[in-house]
Amino acid sequence: MELLLIKKRSLISDDNSDRKRKKQEHEVVIEQSKYGDGMAWFRGCLIGKGCFGSVFMANLKKPKSRYTSYYPPIMAVKSAEVSVSSSIQKEREVLNNIRGCRNVIRCFGEEITNGENNQMVYNLLLEYGSGGTLADLIKKSGGFGLPESDAKRYTRSILRGLRHIHHCGYVHCDLKPDNILLVCSSDDGCFTAKIGDFGLAKRAKQSKSVGYRRGTPMYFSPEVVIDGVQEAPSDIWAIGCVLLEMLTGKPPWDSRPETDGDEVLSRIGENNESPCVPATVSREGRSFLKGCFSRKAMYRWTAEMLLAHPFLEGVGDDEDDDRKDEEPEVLDINAISSSMMSESEDDEISYSSFSDGYEDELYFWSEEEDDDGIENEMSSCFSVEESLQAERSTSTPLNEVHQYPISFTISGV
Repeated sequence: MELLLIKKRSLISDDNSDRKRKKQEHEVVIEQSKYGDGMAWFRGCLIGKGCFGSVFMANLKKPKSRYTSYYPPIMAVKSAEVSVSSSIQKEREVLNNIRGCRNVIRCFGEEITNGENNQMVYNLLLEYGSGGTLADLIKKSGGFGLPESDAKRYTRSILRGLRHIHHCGYVHCDLKPDNILLVCSSDDGCFTAKIGDFGLAKRAKQSKSVGYRRGTPMYFSPEVVIDGVQEAPSDIWAIGCVLLEMLTGKPPWDSRPETDGDEVLSRIGENNESPCVPATVSREGRSFLKGCFSRKAMYRWTAEMLLAHPFLEGVGDDEDDDRKDEEPEVLDINAISSSMMSESEDDEISYSSFSDGYEDELYFWSEEEDDDGIENEMSSCFSVEESLQAERSTSTPLNEVHQYPISFTISGV
């Protein structure tokens, strides 16, 4: 009797799974027909969906056509009806202004397609992250986090992209593992972390909107919560949150699933808390996070300074990677709008105290006691930044608020 019941439950479970799969497939088909195909590409499976629209895989219709010089064989296409596509169009504008860095997701253009009922659909063609997102990778660790060597490598890549973004005069405002894509490197088969999703990005020192904060509360810095200020230092706080999440496999505030945004905002703003750093994190790692988690934005390290931190020492070759940063866009069709192509398809035509999380050991850092120490600690790293500024006479780093001498050497946390 028990065996029959088990078999019956198994059949019911299989039947429910089959129905769920068929329903999902049907929904994908509906989504695909809703947005239509492009002139040179067809819409594949749905890989993401949000309030902005939907993201699909896209494949070239004819891999050996003239469009292979513009498009890669596989792309990600972010789509929304034209009438509600302002966020995606804003992302297109930002991506066009920050081109030229291998650690920022590349954009291959835009196109208007006709969806069902002849509705006009705006499509943004982006680099496809075949490795998924950093959030996916952290989730696979089962709450144990990534090896520190991997966390260092990904952090370095993200910082390189962020340094470029800041030098171009932008603030990302929504750095988190979900917005870091892992793209396969053609050189060694490893994955490179690239910053994506610029729908909430803003220009530096742009006037703030009262009561409006961009991004995700879990990764907000104190000045964002208290004063509504989002500039380059707020991205650096978010970098610390991302690194901490990689190392621990848990959210930066080690929050419960039911924790809401208001509770996190209260801890950051009213309670003056900072995320806890476990003792399992190396000494250099704790020092690096200290540079990210200064509650005073003026004492927070810049991307340039963090790239010179001993925590990232030995991760790749700086000189070689600097050359790669300036590599030209392989598919430079940003000046071309696919919707304007006249050829027919037949012509072949995308985060003060440090607590270790254990009861027997705590690390404390008081900024009131340490302000002078930070200024004295933080002049060697600025020498790195100043020398690079001299080379980049045409670009101005966002963190020029740190014009007083700040230099940093490693000290015990």
